Amino acid sequence: MTTKRPRILLAGLYHETHTFVDEITRLPDYEILRGAALLARRGDGSTVDGFLEVAETEGWDVVPVVEYSALPSGTTDQAVFEAFWRELEAGLRAALDNGGLDGIWLALHGAMVTTESVDPEGELLARIRAIPGAATLPLYAVFDLHATFTAAMAKGANGLVAYRENPHTDARDSAVRSAELLARALREHASPVMHARNAAIIWAPPGTGTADRPMRDLEALAREIEAEDAEIWAVNIIGGYSFSDVPDAGVAFSLITTGSAERAEAALDRLEALAVELRELGQPKEWDLDTALAEIRTLEGGPYIVVEPADNIGGGAPGDDTAILRGFLRHGIRNAAVAIADAETVKAFADAVPGEVRTVRLGGKASRLGAGPLEIEAAFVSRSDGEFTLEDRNSHLAAMQGIHISMGPSVVLEADGVRILVNSRKTPPFDLGQLRSQGIVPEELTAIGVKAAVAHRRAYDPIAVRSYTVATPGPCTSVLTSLPYRRLRKPVFPLG
Repeated sequence: MTTKRPRILLAGLYHETHTFVDEITRLPDYEILRGAALLARRGDGSTVDGFLEVAETEGWDVVPVVEYSALPSGTTDQAVFEAFWRELEAGLRAALDNGGLDGIWLALHGAMVTTESVDPEGELLARIRAIPGAATLPLYAVFDLHATFTAAMAKGANGLVAYRENPHTDARDSAVRSAELLARALREHASPVMHARNAAIIWAPPGTGTADRPMRDLEALAREIEAEDAEIWAVNIIGGYSFSDVPDAGVAFSLITTGSAERAEAALDRLEALAVELRELGQPKEWDLDTALAEIRTLEGGPYIVVEPADNIGGGAPGDDTAILRGFLRHGIRNAAVAIADAETVKAFADAVPGEVRTVRLGGKASRLGAGPLEIEAAFVSRSDGEFTLEDRNSHLAAMQGIHISMGPSVVLEADGVRILVNSRKTPPFDLGQLRSQGIVPEELTAIGVKAAVAHRRAYDPIAVRSYTVATPGPCTSVLTSLPYRRLRKPVFPLG
């Protein structure tokens, strides 16, 4: 007797949308994988790779449709969402008509915003459920803990599973957990539901590291709740994404259960109460830039990491701010390095020879909130295609893009002892291979400027003598009261 292999549809939609930057993220900004290219992600360290591992173990017949993904950036053009939906809808209908489906698994981010929708993921799930034959299919997904979690997301899925760690070293593992819950549902013929709660709290990204309070305590309570109630399959702590101006942005909780609504709501009550109790701890404390650099100037050894959340590439900032570079030069900090995204400057050195000095307007072109371009005389050191392989397969970059990364054409410049890696494509600083691939040895530096909030820590903490998180101008500022929220629900801490 032959047992039919479960058929599971695979798709993905991944974007963290910063609504306070001016850019519109359009179709050419997205990497699109279709069909067999999705299956080829096996082994690349991504969330899709995690799903495919479980699919192999369970003997599923995977129906790969399409994945759209882009680096965090400005509001996505609605046309992108509609293009994705057309492909997914066609693949879903075809699969249902030709052999049927036993389930759906999605790789999501959860903080997407389009020019016409404040909840694309919730809308996506509703559209899927409206397709004849898909209304009751087991539907599971993995998503980032920096999501905007909505009632529509909870209603549309059986099991959305969030990353538990920030830095997101467990993104692939979270995908495995999500897919294993789908496998459990198929084995047990179970149909769990989701319950969710949005707290009246919003934290900037530096306040959402899971090694620190309050997130550490909230994740610990989530694990307690899971251990206490066997009918609660998973509990999600959502730190939220403060740079999406949408009604439900901020801290949230959700859980997957086959048990009673009363027990689910009681668990959410406990989580919300703890978050309210600890809400002040989610307010990040940052150094004045000049105070931090003056201290570094007096110290020996290194490297000292100067972290700039306001230009956090992983949070949607352009990665071209010049504040830290200006500071290094102003304080005479030599043997330092910083990366800046500036395709125009890369082109300006296209025909330079090593040692040649040119004057350029570097960085500061993509955001009116930053320090602006820096006119500088810089010596050309080297150029490359910007390709590198991650040293850490658990880097959050792997979850987003796999282990092979492209910064686009890149050059290394030097000015007054500061090495400047200029890349054409902004690249989150989540892996030391980024610098090392360009001939810069991070362990040998005195200071390194890092455009991040928390996700850099896995790479940089092991080599750092000390880290300084500094306040600079920029679109990912931790001073949320300075941002012009219009759609966010009120009241919400700390905005009132």
